[in-house]
Amino acid sequence: MKFLIVGLGNPGNEYAHTRHNIGFDVVNAFVMKHAGIFKNSRLAYVAEVKWKGKIFICICPTTYMNLSGKAVKYWADKEKIPLKNILVIVDEVSLPLNKLRLRPSGSDGGHNGLKSIHESLETTEYARLRFGIGNNYPKGMQSEFVLGKWFREDEPLVRLKIEKAIEVIENFATAGITMAMNQVNNKEFAV
Repeated sequence: MKFLIVGLGNPGNEYAHTRHNIGFDVVNAFVMKHAGIFKNSRLAYVAEVKWKGKIFICICPTTYMNLSGKAVKYWADKEKIPLKNILVIVDEVSLPLNKLRLRPSGSDGGHNGLKSIHESLETTEYARLRFGIGNNYPKGMQSEFVLGKWFREDEPLVRLKIEKAIEVIENFATAGITMAMNQVNNKEFAV
């Protein structure tokens, strides 16, 4: 049983640990927890994790956010992973910082990474975990906020939510999406 776990973000040190790269950070944390190692491969950093009889192909696309779909399609096809076994982790400004939301499908919500995946896969029928980053920015400053580093006071909550997101990945693969959704949707996380 193979799963494709996709963290969305941008390659390069200037984007490391920014709000927009939380997908990379979650997938990195999952791979580290399970002692996997990333390699720079075609269109993505790739790590293979084996856990509880499952194989997780974990990718952080190196295509930049707006072309994420190319990497997702390439690795889903190469590893013969069905749509129902794909999980994409993405930042979400319309969710408050204390929320995570898992959905089996849905719109791109204006997110360029998801838009690219929809175009490449020609469907919206894949799971996505939206990591709330909040919208604590002045009017017209969304881009600077999204591409900015976390506020120091938010870091403990971000770390907690990364741990919860790892649990979502594990539950998605072992217990199924409904169970995984029940464990995080409609919860407010606090430290």
